[in-house]
Amino acid sequence: MFYTIKETRDALKSGKTTSVQLVKEASETFEKDKSAAIPLNAFIEIYDDILAKAEAADKEIEESRKNGSVDALFEQKPLLGIPYALKDNISSKGHKLTCASKILEGYVAPYNATVVNRLEKAGAIPLGRCNQDEFAMGSSTEYSCYGPTRNPINREYVSGGSSGGSTAAVAANQALFGLGTETGGSVRLPASYCGIYGLKPTYGVLSRWGVVAYGSSLDQVGILGHSPADIAEPLSLMCGVDMYDDTSADLPEVEKIKNLTALSADELKKLKVAIPKQFLKTEGADPDVVACFENTRKWLEEKGASIEVVDIPVLDASIASYYVIALSEAASNLSRFDGIRYGRRVDNGKGYDELYVETRSEGFGPEVKRRIVIGNYVLSEQFSGDTYKKGMTVRARIQKEVAAVFEKFDIILCPTCPTAAFKLGSKVDDPLEMYLSDLYTTFVNLARIPSINIPAGKTQKDGMPIGMQFAGKMFNESLILRLAQNWEEDHKGCGIPVKA
Repeated sequence: MFYTIKETRDALKSGKTTSVQLVKEASETFEKDKSAAIPLNAFIEIYDDILAKAEAADKEIEESRKNGSVDALFEQKPLLGIPYALKDNISSKGHKLTCASKILEGYVAPYNATVVNRLEKAGAIPLGRCNQDEFAMGSSTEYSCYGPTRNPINREYVSGGSSGGSTAAVAANQALFGLGTETGGSVRLPASYCGIYGLKPTYGVLSRWGVVAYGSSLDQVGILGHSPADIAEPLSLMCGVDMYDDTSADLPEVEKIKNLTALSADELKKLKVAIPKQFLKTEGADPDVVACFENTRKWLEEKGASIEVVDIPVLDASIASYYVIALSEAASNLSRFDGIRYGRRVDNGKGYDELYVETRSEGFGPEVKRRIVIGNYVLSEQFSGDTYKKGMTVRARIQKEVAAVFEKFDIILCPTCPTAAFKLGSKVDDPLEMYLSDLYTTFVNLARIPSINIPAGKTQKDGMPIGMQFAGKMFNESLILRLAQNWEEDHKGCGIPVKA
């Protein structure tokens, strides 16, 4: 597998490789990994139609090469024959879709998600569905009915979550890029743990049609790649208004994103960077993370950017507000999984109420049950009063105050996570500790702004990756991707590529 989309496209154009070779290599790696002593478990399954799609792509490329129109073909279909990884909560027509949950056992997607349709139009091939925390609820990809996904850097550690499967597949070079989803950090956090780039776009930039909902006002498809360019190109092809999603929106400067270039020296000198005072607290933060943060800050200063610490007191309430809102919406969204309409059914003949209770009791895992119970409690007026309304009030303040920061500044800089990846099993029975993994990420989702994880270093003791994030104002993906490109050009190899 080649390392970047551009390298792969050039090899396909010249005939140095074929799409069939690429998908066969991925399939062979998957089969080999299944029988490994410690499997990575990034992919749940490889789709059975990838070879036919790859053969069709190779036929198109060969015919265009013969008549001298191969460049024109790839202009029309820039990802032709290129395989990618797909999270198990994004619909791919005719393929299983389970959200890593027993309750959707046997369910087959009847249509493509909009993001899959748009990548298909560009010629890309979905390799298969990737592991995740059940219904995207988790920070480690340990809450999956298929077992945990491991970190490709060191398989004793978690890959992060909930998009740990897609992230591990990219980090291990099993796929060129991957699609995950984010509700509170589920793309950026595993990207940080696995040492690759991960983008959470502005809410609405990528359609949610065909994506199984967790928290509808927060959910967003995200992209994982080895470089900013490998994120920018798929973003430019998938973004934009979708008639099936009323919350979707167009993205400005799409051409600039597609043809990504680093910021010029003059642009860097004009850059104004804010560091939230609330994220300078070091209690609970790994010293290696603090050191990487200081190195990133120093790099920006050396580039000529002006940096200022800003006070955003409401950020202290972001993780509490996030969980109140997300769990309330999750309880509502997951009520549809009842054993009657689709998926698993446990029917003992005692009536619909028993069917409903037993199906959900057997079908959902412990973390999903925990979140449904908390969400329903929060929404229950007689028990919790107006907790949900208070959560929404805090969210509105976060949006307002973060927007005010961007009236003066271009970028917000902060760590992606307080720690590097932790060992499997070390936090799975401590939900509060697991929830605190999202300490630096949830404000982005609440404010609906874009943010990208950059691989910023590694821990001294065990060499596990550490990530930082550049957050920008709404619809300013262009700026954070271009700044990430500056970082990539100065720090190639800062991520830790692993041979699958």
